[in-house]
Amino acid sequence: MHDFTSLVTDFAAHFNKAHFPAAPESLYAPCDYFLSLGGKRVRPVMCLMGNELFDTIQEDAYAVATAIELFHNFTLIHDDIMDAAPLRRGMETVHTKYGSNTALLSGDVMLIRAYEQLAQINPTLLPRILQLFNTTSREVCEGQQMDMDFEQQQDVQLDAYIHMITLKTSVLLAASLEMGAIIGGASEGNCRHLYEFGKNLGIAFQIQDDYLDAFGDPEKFGKEPGGDIRQNKKTFLLIHALETADAVNKAKLMQLMLENPSDKVVQVLAIFRACGVDSWARDLKQQYVDKAMDHLEAVAVVSSRKQPLKELAAFLVQRAH
Repeated sequence: MHDFTSLVTDFAAHFNKAHFPAAPESLYAPCDYFLSLGGKRVRPVMCLMGNELFDTIQEDAYAVATAIELFHNFTLIHDDIMDAAPLRRGMETVHTKYGSNTALLSGDVMLIRAYEQLAQINPTLLPRILQLFNTTSREVCEGQQMDMDFEQQQDVQLDAYIHMITLKTSVLLAASLEMGAIIGGASEGNCRHLYEFGKNLGIAFQIQDDYLDAFGDPEKFGKEPGGDIRQNKKTFLLIHALETADAVNKAKLMQLMLENPSDKVVQVLAIFRACGVDSWARDLKQQYVDKAMDHLEAVAVVSSRKQPLKELAAFLVQRAH
């Protein structure tokens, strides 16, 4: 069994090659540029880990993992256009560097390349893999649209937010694991438990991300806290505060969202703490971690084979406090 770090290196050896032809350069150079920015490669490596949980890693798993990474990067190129984001991983976004029209086309062709990767796998596996890949791709788009819709809504319920996060973030983690498991010959029951492990882990990861943006140690987290607060982003924390604050704090919170004073982050964090949002978020994250681990426990393989996934779960949800 391999740990996450060694599989990142292993996947990089397969992935870091030319995925696109040279011409037309104006279409393919932006794709190569964006892939050169790197990334954590969490999703494709989860595919490899899903395979290795049940069998030695098959060549098909690398093809599917590559498709997953290309799909993920396609979504990032288009997300950056929608968010009008100037930077990605500290570098210019594709639409900033090459223009929005080229960025749209480059994202599109990256998605097509992902499907070309899938087409290489064992034909007997392709229908199941393709159905899961297509369902997941559609759900990611639904989640992104919900996220944009929420920006225009004043009142977002917690269950609706969790549903959005599940679609936008969690299902791709979950499907990556399950696609690897399918290649590894896992039973349907084991595939389902592994999918639920990934899905709940993804929700816990997002809760942790929201929490760290507000309460994280800037020395450990790598950036000043409060970015989501300054942007009035609907997060687990804001939604819970609006649901539980007394009338005075709720009115103050709404006013801060409208006025954006210079000390907005300090004032909002004070309201969050008064509402107990910090401890609530930690408890909610743990609930989803526990659900995830219960599903991993239910996967019918010897416990020692699950250790790399347990370590990955700890890494994803126990980052800098």
